[in-house]
Amino acid sequence: MSADPLVSVVIPAYEAAHHIRQTLDSVFAQTYPHYEVIVVNDGSPDTEQLERAMAPCADRIVYLKQANMGPSAARNTGIRRAKGDFVAFLDSDDVWLPVYLERQMQGLRRGSGYDFIYSDAMLWLEDKPSGQTFMQRSPSRGAVTFDSLLSLDCIVISSCTVVRRDVLVNAGLFDERFWRCEDFDLWLRTAFGGARMTFQREVLACHRLRHGSLAAFPQLMRQGRVEVYEKILSTLPLSDAQRSVATEMLRYWNARIELEEGKRLLLEKDYASARSRLQLANAYFHSRRISAFLALLALAPSPAGRLYRTYLRRLNSRSDKAGYVEEWISSASDITDRPRS
Repeated sequence: MSADPLVSVVIPAYEAAHHIRQTLDSVFAQTYPHYEVIVVNDGSPDTEQLERAMAPCADRIVYLKQANMGPSAARNTGIRRAKGDFVAFLDSDDVWLPVYLERQMQGLRRGSGYDFIYSDAMLWLEDKPSGQTFMQRSPSRGAVTFDSLLSLDCIVISSCTVVRRDVLVNAGLFDERFWRCEDFDLWLRTAFGGARMTFQREVLACHRLRHGSLAAFPQLMRQGRVEVYEKILSTLPLSDAQRSVATEMLRYWNARIELEEGKRLLLEKDYASARSRLQLANAYFHSRRISAFLALLALAPSPAGRLYRTYLRRLNSRSDKAGYVEEWISSASDITDRPRS
């Protein structure tokens, strides 16, 4: 690695006018000076406001526009335009601390050198700090390898990621069919291709959780996980052990989807369908709580439904701030959701 390689900061923008200046200002404040900024307008409906917000710094960015094709296509456009040896990904509503790039480039130089690094980030609920970091909710464990990514022992947050550009190109870039979990798919392929990957626990960014964002629909995020595992199982020459892990993870995420669908059907008072979905989920979880509720649901569907709705009302009325934050984060995004050993 040269002493001061150029880093291309790729920012996909969709409905980003409200936060884009804060995001860009966090890049311009970096103590590491060797970077370029590429903003890709992915057919955003707020283009006029977005461009107005970026106008004062127009001479400091490369601005690209395209029809709406999703986050994968937007990032790929930025990667193809990038001149840097490394690409740093940043979502249009997240921000970096001033030392972000400096610390990440130092981390890439550790030992014999790495191709890929990610850090921790403070989680924000809209515009307010939650008091929790990404790794507090979902700690990375051990070395970052294909196996640890596959099992979700290591989970990467895209806005905290710096990657050697040629590694991304060799892995095939983002799969443009995916609008959710597209980063998970690429990180798996990157690791499978032999990239040297690492992380650091230092909090170097702030990651915003927003209602209405692509990551704010947990059931769709779960389905995204399923699609990635299905793809990995069908396209990569996995070992028997890796295939076993991927198959188990696929079973888990399908069970989570059935569980959440059962809860939704309970609220709609479709008790027969809810019971069927919960039974499918419990075939994996073997939960005493779910089993007991299924028994009540079979004997007295309406009272069981009222019991569940009462539980939700009490949950939603909790005044405990820490509890509220936990529930808000859980409902806002599945980025840290994984099986617990």
